[in-house]
Amino acid sequence: MNVAVVGANGQLGSDVVSAFAENKDNVCSLTHAEIEISKIESVRTCLENCSPAIVVNTAAMHHVENCEREPENAYAVNAVGVRNLAAVTRDLGAVLIHVSTDYVFDGKNNVPYVEDDAALPLNVYGNSKLAGEYHVRTLNPKHFVLRTSALYGKHPCRAKNGRNFVDLMLELARTRGRVRVVNGEFVSPTPTVDLAHQIVCLSRCDQYGLYHASAENSCSWYEFAREIFLLSGVEVKLEAAEPGEFPAKVPRPHYSVLENRGLKRIGLNLFASWKVGLQQYLFKDAIAAPATLGVGSPGMAENGN
Repeated sequence: MNVAVVGANGQLGSDVVSAFAENKDNVCSLTHAEIEISKIESVRTCLENCSPAIVVNTAAMHHVENCEREPENAYAVNAVGVRNLAAVTRDLGAVLIHVSTDYVFDGKNNVPYVEDDAALPLNVYGNSKLAGEYHVRTLNPKHFVLRTSALYGKHPCRAKNGRNFVDLMLELARTRGRVRVVNGEFVSPTPTVDLAHQIVCLSRCDQYGLYHASAENSCSWYEFAREIFLLSGVEVKLEAAEPGEFPAKVPRPHYSVLENRGLKRIGLNLFASWKVGLQQYLFKDAIAAPATLGVGSPGMAENGN
C-alpha cells in the first residue's frame, strides 16, 4: 500500500516511516524540503505525485512558547496546513491520519479525558491544533485524528534542541547530580515507536474518527523522572520542585491525561503502561551506563511536553 508520511524526519515521523516499512508498505517520506503544508499548491502537487492511499501527518509547529510569540505561523502550519492536507486527501480519496495533542484540554479534570470531553485549550498551540482537528473532521470523512501525550523517542526533536525528557534527565544526572522537577503536572508519557505501531494498526481498518492514543496510566513529571533514574540505576538527588518554582511562560494544562476509550471500544488499543514503554525504550537504546553518572553540582530541570 502507498503511504505518505508528512514530517518524516521528525521524532515521531521517523518511527512512523519505519513502522510502515516494517509492514511492507511503500512509504513516501515527505519532509519540509519536499512539501510545504501551508501552501495548497505544494500539498496538491506533492501528494498527487505520491498517489497515496494513506497520508499520515506528523508535521506541526509544537514549540509552545514559539507558537505564542508567532500565532500567525502556528495557525499557518497547525490549522491552515492541516486544512490543506484534509482537502487534498479528500479529493484523492486517501485516508488522512492526523496527530493532535492533549493540549486541546484545559487540565481542570481530575480523571482522564475521553474523546467526548469539551476541548478548551489554554494557549495558541492548543487552539491551533484544535482548529486543525476540526478541519480534518469536517473535510475528509476518511480520517483518524489521534490525540497523544508527552511523546518521546530515539530520534531528535528539533523543536526541543534534539533532546526528549528522558535524555534530558539522564544528562542532568550525569552533569549535575541534583535534579528538581515539577510534581504538579500529570501526563501519560508515550514512546513514539508505540504510537507509530498504533497508527499502522488503525490504517488497516475503516473505523474512522477521533481517538485518544497515549500510554496507559499516568504520572507527574517528577514521578516520570524518578522512574527513569530507578530503571537506569542512576545515582542522583531528585527533588520535587516547589509550586511556582518554574513559572510557565505560557499557560499549560496541569492535568492532560488521556483515556483511550475509543481504541478500546473497537478492540485496537495497543498501548501498554507508560512504565512498560519507558523500560523498553531504555533497554532497547541502552541509554546511560550507571557507572558513569555521579553526583555533581546542583541542578534543576523544568518539565517537558
